[in-house]
Amino acid sequence: MSLFRIDRDQCDKDAICAVECPAGIIEMGPQGPKPGPGATEFCIQCGHCVAICPKGAFSLDFLSPDQCMAVEKERLPDAGQVEHFLRSRRSVRRYKDRPVPRKDLEKALEIAGHAPSGSNRQPVKWLVMDKKEDVKQVAGLVIDWMRFMVREKPEIARPMNMAILARQWRQGVDRICRDAPCLVFAHAANEVGSAPADCHIALSYLELALPGFGLGSCWAGYVTYAAGFWPELKEMLSLPPDHTCHGAVMVGVPRFRYPRAPKRNAPDIRFHGE
Repeated sequence: MSLFRIDRDQCDKDAICAVECPAGIIEMGPQGPKPGPGATEFCIQCGHCVAICPKGAFSLDFLSPDQCMAVEKERLPDAGQVEHFLRSRRSVRRYKDRPVPRKDLEKALEIAGHAPSGSNRQPVKWLVMDKKEDVKQVAGLVIDWMRFMVREKPEIARPMNMAILARQWRQGVDRICRDAPCLVFAHAANEVGSAPADCHIALSYLELALPGFGLGSCWAGYVTYAAGFWPELKEMLSLPPDHTCHGAVMVGVPRFRYPRAPKRNAPDIRFHGE
C-alpha cells in the first residue's frame, strides 16, 4: 500500500506538500505528488502534508483531511491577545480543597499531546496522581530524601533549603506539593535523545492549557529532583525501568485570582553580527 494517496480531481499541483515535507520524501511528477525514494522508511508521520494542502487533496495511509481539526482563523489570537494570555499566567501554589475533574485534565493532556517533539516521536507518557493521600505520600517521600541529603550531602542540601523544608513539614506545612489535589508526571524512554526537551515542552503546553479549564499549576521541582534519586519514590511511581521522569506539576483549582501581571526583566537580546 502506498504511503499516501492524492485526490487528482482536487490537487492543483502547487507542490506545497513537497516543499513543506520535513523529511523531503515527496516528489512532484507529471500527475502531481508522489513518494520519493525511502518515503515509507523516512516518513516521521507529522501530517504536515495533509495539514498544508489547501484543497484537502492529500491523504496519508494513517491520516485523512477529515480526521484533522479545521483551523478557524477567527478563533486564532492576535499579538495582543497572545501577550495578555501569556503574561497573565501565574504559577499557582494555593488550591481549593476539591478534586480535579478527570474529564478536564484528560482534555488538557490531550491538548498537551500536540506539543512538538523531536522527529515527531511523541515519546511523552503521563502519570497522574489525583488522590490527595497519594500526593501527600509523594511529599513525605521527598522530605525523607531531603533528610538524607541534609545528613549525607549537606553541601547540596544547604543551598536548596532542605533542612528548613523538612522542619516546616514537621510543623504541618507542605512546601513540596503545596497540599495540591493532583500531581502530573511526564516521563519518556531513555533511548529517546530529545526526551528531556520533549517532556518539558509538553508540560509547558499542559500548563498553558489548564487555565482554560479553570485549573492552575506549578512545577514541582523538588518532586522532579527526588524522583531521579530516591529509591522509595521511584518505587512508588513504578515507571518502566527504561524510563526517566523529566518533570512534574501540581494541579488544582486556584484558591485566588490574580488581577494583575507583574513586570519581568527586559529580554537580553543580541543580534549576531551587530
